[in-house]
Amino acid sequence: MLNYIIGFVVALVTTILAVPLVRIFAKKYGFIDQPNQRKIHAESMPRLGGVAIAIGTMCGLLYLLPSMDYIAGVGIGAFILIITGIIDDKYIITARWKLLAQIAAAIAVVLSGIKIDHVVLPFNVEINFGFLGYLVTIIWIVAIVNSINFIDGLDGLAGGVSTIAITTMLILALLSPGTHAFIIATSIVLIGSLVGFLFFNFHPANIFMGDTGSLFIGYCIAVISILGFFKSVTFVSLLFPIIILGVPILDTSFAIIRRALNNQKISAPDKGHLHHCLLQMGYGHRKTVFIIYGISALFSASALTLTVAPVWTAFIILLVLTITTQIFAEFVGLIGETRKPILSLVRKISVFGQAMKNR
Repeated sequence: MLNYIIGFVVALVTTILAVPLVRIFAKKYGFIDQPNQRKIHAESMPRLGGVAIAIGTMCGLLYLLPSMDYIAGVGIGAFILIITGIIDDKYIITARWKLLAQIAAAIAVVLSGIKIDHVVLPFNVEINFGFLGYLVTIIWIVAIVNSINFIDGLDGLAGGVSTIAITTMLILALLSPGTHAFIIATSIVLIGSLVGFLFFNFHPANIFMGDTGSLFIGYCIAVISILGFFKSVTFVSLLFPIIILGVPILDTSFAIIRRALNNQKISAPDKGHLHHCLLQMGYGHRKTVFIIYGISALFSASALTLTVAPVWTAFIILLVLTITTQIFAEFVGLIGETRKPILSLVRKISVFGQAMKNR
């Protein structure tokens, strides 16, 4: 345990020392995020902070040196996305090229032997993915990488939400017998690196993580979740990473639905993400971030509760969580101001009930 604590401190301190150097480099060589109509910040801001996060994570792992059969494939995938992020933070590459890089990184992972094998549904119905497991794994990695990338819209948002998610995964890993040391080590050093970065990135930030950071963090979370939860799992445990990552996954899902309904490209940027909606409701920058932290913590607490809940209780929790999420999404306008089916139904029932009462 002492080694893990030292690994955390190594990642934390390394990131804190690396951020100012990366910031100087970014400003000198033009890795700058310029404000525009869609973005929240009003001043030019150096990005590339993800390089500092990656350096801190690697230094922490070098200290801990966890054994792992898949280290080459995971390392190659991380390298691909770090390089892609650096190029994008400088030149802004197209969504197509970023997607190809994400797929290449995911392929490196599955070629190393990491894949989602099968899932056991309720009533002991087992689904073996077989060769399709490779495709499912690639889709999962790409989806999580993009989910983290999509929520990186406010100071401290992606870093904080990722920290909450990884901490929850770490708790579940520590509670599970036989968890691979690589999962625990990577989670601990990632948390250390993210906490170190948040010293500089929380509002008002003086550096952004950029795509280098969001791609790298999303990739690490995806790999951890596969190794920790998807290597032959039950239906309820299959939902753990989905619930833990509830905020980025749902924000991305609602963005896809919203853009499809508006006849927009899935990759088309808009101002309909959760943080945009909360800002438009009048919440300030910090309050919006803390609200989303709270929602993320609620999802994580739900996942932890499911670990000790009986099956039917778990289904009730999932049902309540699903309905509550939909109502909240409609309330803040995640799908659109005019698309609120449940709230509209509740309103109609209320009006009908009032009319019947007045008869």
